[in-house]
Amino acid sequence: MATITQDIPEKKSRIAPILLIAALSILLFGEAFFGYRFHQLSVEQKYLKEDYSLSNNITFGIFSVDRWGEKISTVVDRRVKGFKLTNQQKTEMRKEVEKELHGLVNKAVAEVTKPQKSLGGKLKKLAFKTFVDVGEIHAQVPSFAKTIVTKITSPTSLKRLKGIATSKMDELEAQTYDSTDTTITTVERNIYRKYHVADAKAYDRLVNSRLSEIKKDSFQFALGMLGCVAIALILWLFLRKRVQLHVPLFIMSLLFAFILLAVGVTSPIIEVDARLQTLEFAFLGDKIAFTNQVLFFQSKSILGIIGTLIEQPKPDAVLVGILLLVFVVVLPLLRIVARGVHVSCGHLFGSQKVLRFLAFDLGKWDMADVMVVGIGMTYIGLNGILKSQLSGLNMQNDTLKTVTVNNSALQLGFWVFVTYVVYTIVLSYILKKIDEQNGPC
Repeated sequence: MATITQDIPEKKSRIAPILLIAALSILLFGEAFFGYRFHQLSVEQKYLKEDYSLSNNITFGIFSVDRWGEKISTVVDRRVKGFKLTNQQKTEMRKEVEKELHGLVNKAVAEVTKPQKSLGGKLKKLAFKTFVDVGEIHAQVPSFAKTIVTKITSPTSLKRLKGIATSKMDELEAQTYDSTDTTITTVERNIYRKYHVADAKAYDRLVNSRLSEIKKDSFQFALGMLGCVAIALILWLFLRKRVQLHVPLFIMSLLFAFILLAVGVTSPIIEVDARLQTLEFAFLGDKIAFTNQVLFFQSKSILGIIGTLIEQPKPDAVLVGILLLVFVVVLPLLRIVARGVHVSCGHLFGSQKVLRFLAFDLGKWDMADVMVVGIGMTYIGLNGILKSQLSGLNMQNDTLKTVTVNNSALQLGFWVFVTYVVYTIVLSYILKKIDEQNGPC
């Protein structure tokens, strides 16, 4: 009877770790799923914004002669097609025509009545003075001027004049060559085909709608991932006295840390986005406007930053990239593995000194926390510089208005990486407690 009673706690002690691992495995699967979806959305957001920044790049907008030509031509066409003469303008035109006609009459009279030397000239002068009444001609000038203005301002004449003006404008536009025109057309065609849209307006609507959805979903997946980690930490509070469960709980906690690290270093952490939001230029009483002109855009993950540095032709940049890879990615991974081996009877796997160094002392070389501070300081400095430089481009007067915007921001991937750093600090504390309580395996 005593033996049976003694076997019950032993069975419970064997079942408890299994149940704990099973429950944590479900949580781990949940974290992995949320992390995978979060990473997918963050990469999709990056590519969406890169495509948008390419199609709206300032090189293909404000710096493109063709874009200016199109907008100027539109304004001129609109002005020409909408051209109409008011009654006051017709009256002023008639006065100008009368003035010119009076001048022509006076000039003709002066030419005929000037002193003549030849007999024919004298006869013409005599005939002109005899039969022509100059005052009567001047009296008929207003009616002639009215007839001329009516003819010129008739719908048929105005239509003909508008056609001539439009054709000349089109001819001038065709003569203006811009080497970026083919590139712009190719880029737009490929992007519109990729996103199954017909024009720029439809593309803008699609991108803005999709980015809004991604932002909302990414936040939810990030919360789900962090929620799983939080539950795993809370379990330590309830099981802190169950010494036999500390090892499986710690090993599973390390797997949670591994997922956080993987998502944190592969997802975009910082985004630099500088735009000329609006440029309005007064032309012929109308406004030529450019909107959302991207001056600069970059979105990088920690691995992306490391890759960019390593790809540089400068040896110092390559060295910095390699050091970041070692101290921010490789050493944290090595510490996770070493801690797992240490708590699960590490003496079976070789030198205890090496293992303890990797599990405990290697933290001095793990620069993940330094990376967090560095990214934060870089963002603050870069954001300040961008705001200062962009503010100098803002101007507003009667003919020109420019508005710049700085959309640079730390991304959710940065906060996932921060969570990893905080989480590993907590695990380091827990590991020391386990090592003090359990001693060698």
